[in-house]
Amino acid sequence: MLAPVQVFYCGICTAPPEYCEFGPSLKRCKVWLQENKPELFARLYADAGAAEAAAKLKDLTVTEGSETATAEGVKTEGGEGKAAAKPAAPEKLDALQKEELKKEKKKAGARVSIKRIERTKRKCVIAVSGLEVFDVDLKKTAKLFATKFACGSSVTKNPAGFDEIIVQGDVQDDIYELIIKTFKNIPEDNIDMD
Repeated sequence: MLAPVQVFYCGICTAPPEYCEFGPSLKRCKVWLQENKPELFARLYADAGAAEAAAKLKDLTVTEGSETATAEGVKTEGGEGKAAAKPAAPEKLDALQKEELKKEKKKAGARVSIKRIERTKRKCVIAVSGLEVFDVDLKKTAKLFATKFACGSSVTKNPAGFDEIIVQGDVQDDIYELIIKTFKNIPEDNIDMD
């Protein structure tokens, strides 16, 4: 007969330490785990993350136009230094590049949510939010939904203060397919249906 398995639970979120990252208090869980079970903390967080991040940073390169930026510095195709590459102000270019990187990161992590909200008896509405991150005109999209599905559609503010499109009727699957077909800049993986 097998002995029962002893499961170690986190003192902060009461989940096994392997699942703390999905809870609301990862930082506090890490501190608690490091104090109480340092060997488990080292196995879960310290060793794998640091070595993997160092390996990724070592081979990191960014290419734009004819310039290639590496960890050592900026090189151009002709082999000149950074100052000879562009006579314009490097601070402005860096700020513009940083802004573009922020936009790309925001788009990569952005989610489009298609949520079905029950109303009275058998009636429901669909709330579509997160399209503005992908530079989609919400008013034109609401009009597209209204004409495509022959229903009411409008742009309103949700309780969090962000704009969303409210579509009357149970057309959640149809909206999902229309977004994928119409807006090619929105990855299918970034669309959530609730």
